[in-house]
Amino acid sequence: MEIITDIFSMKNWIMEAKLQGKKIGFVPTMGFLHEGHLSLIKQANKENDIVVLSIFVNPLQFGAGEDFERYPKNKIGDEQLAKDNGVHVLFCPTVDEMYPTPMSATFVVHEGVDVLCGANRPGHFDGVATVVMKLFGIMTPDRAYFGLKDAQQVAVIERLVKDYHLDITIVRGATVREQDGLAKSSRNVNLTEDERKEAPLIYQTLVEMKKLLLEKKRNNTVEIEALIMEKLRKRLSGSIDYCEIRSFPSLKKLEIIEGEMIIAVAVRYSKARLIDNIMFNISEEL
Repeated sequence: MEIITDIFSMKNWIMEAKLQGKKIGFVPTMGFLHEGHLSLIKQANKENDIVVLSIFVNPLQFGAGEDFERYPKNKIGDEQLAKDNGVHVLFCPTVDEMYPTPMSATFVVHEGVDVLCGANRPGHFDGVATVVMKLFGIMTPDRAYFGLKDAQQVAVIERLVKDYHLDITIVRGATVREQDGLAKSSRNVNLTEDERKEAPLIYQTLVEMKKLLLEKKRNNTVEIEALIMEKLRKRLSGSIDYCEIRSFPSLKKLEIIEGEMIIAVAVRYSKARLIDNIMFNISEEL
């Protein structure tokens, strides 16, 4: 495995691989790798000749008071996991390498960002879109892999690729979970012992609500959202940032239960904010 830290060398490496007819699979991450990232790497290896993994904690997607400075890092561990799991190139640029001067232009995302995580994190998805487009410009991958734990991010990036006619296939990776159901996340290490014990109740509640929907015991989204909020507040010590039912990937508000949808929640604990969701197409599961 090669480790590259500068954009010029990374672009040259990609150019050489493409001249040899290699298909490039790209897995962008912010590091502190876990099984969720490794599942994306595994999928990318199955579908491409070359797998490139990037590790870059992007300051543009962190707002004031968020956890940019304390975002967990494990450089040596990440390098070993990447190597052990078949990554061909690890791209680890610094902030100065990615943003050597103030950006003269950045992306402003209009659709699907005023709900879920975007409602309370203004500018977050603008930062995501900007860095993803920079990385896509460097890598020019055939396929790029994103986990559905961050479902809103996936929806935004799929629209971005479509809007700008990029020749990149976005591959959705299923959420990887702990044995007790908690979604794998780099931020889980910031949970206290008591918070970690109760956190699996987030997903348990989502599963219960999906069952209610499939059994047609509820068919009004407002009622279901209120019921989920009630259950989460009784079960969790953290504060509930949001609980919403939306169509996917458009993230439009649903008045009635139909088609492909997502039930998404965010819970804020003392030193970590957890997101989770459950996605399904109700017409296909009935």
